[in-house]
Parts: sequence; structure tokens; C-alpha cells
Amino acid sequence: GFQPALDAAVAGRMNALDVTSKIAELPGPEGGTDPHVWLNPLNMAAIGAAIADRLSSAPEIASRQQTFSAAMDALSAEWKTGTQSCEQQTLVVSHDAFAYLAAQYGFIQEGIAGLSPDAEPSPARIAEIARLVTERGITTIYYESLVDPKVAETIAAETGATTALLDPIEGLA
Repeated sequence: GFQPALDAAVAGRMNALDVTSKIAELPGPEGGTDPHVWLNPLNMAAIGAAIADRLSSAPEIASRQQTFSAAMDALSAEWKTGTQSCEQQTLVVSHDAFAYLAAQYGFIQEGIAGLSPDAEPSPARIAEIARLVTERGITTIYYESLVDPKVAETIAAETGATTALLDPIEGLA
């Protein structure tokens, strides 16, 4: 449902592979399903396993899948260790791309814009986020590599917070 043209292209094809079939998908903030499954390293391990299962006839696939899975497990452990002492559980982000990451490590995502990184937040939403940042003592507002950080920087300047890059790895920067 995220890319209708892709859904139409693979409909009914025997060789299509739904790599999210074994992943607990999260609801999107505006209805439907949140497509950003890859931002949880453990989901990436599951995606890698699904692809490896499909390609299992190649002898080196199992070895490469094990290496990839181990790397994702290590990344997940690094996130868990690196965030366990965080006092703030609210992640203020440019857009609602980080629900899977937030859910995995005990955070709550607050997106300035909606599910689309190109959406312009309303003035009311910007004011609401600024209030949230002030009331909860949030010190960092995250922006993304492919999104203009201007709104995040404006809210940060207004509230005394800082900004930092949190890359959703959606494209080449």
C-alpha cells in the first residue's frame, strides 16, 4: 500500500517476495501501515533472512546472511547499550519515519511532519512540538539527511534545544 505502482507490478507474480511477511508492522500515523520497517536492525535481519531463503540455491548465500544477521544483531546491541541511560524517551524527528526504531528501544516518536518527508507541518503543529519540547525538557530535535533542517532548527532555536542528524537511510545523500 505504500507504493501502489510497485504493488500493481508484482500482483499475482509467483516470484514476488514480501520481505515484511514475518515482521510485525506498525500502523502509520495517518492510517495504513508504516513502511519504514528497515529502521529497526532486527527487522533488517529478518528481511535479509527472507531474501537468503529465496536465494538459498547459491552456496555463499547462507554464509553472507549469517554475517549480515550478526552485523544487525551487533548494531541492535549497540543501540540498546547506547540508549539505556537516556533520561528522555521522546524522539522529536523531522517526519514520522522512526516508529520501528523507537519501539525497539523504548522511545516514543513525535514527528514534526507526517509520514511523508516532503509534507510541510502546519504552524499549529510547529507550535505544538515547541510546547512539547519545552514542557518535557527535550534537548535534541532530529532532522534527516534528505529533508531541509530549517523547521527543526527553528524549533530548536525557539526552545533552546540542539539539532542532530538521524538518517533514515532512504536515499543517497
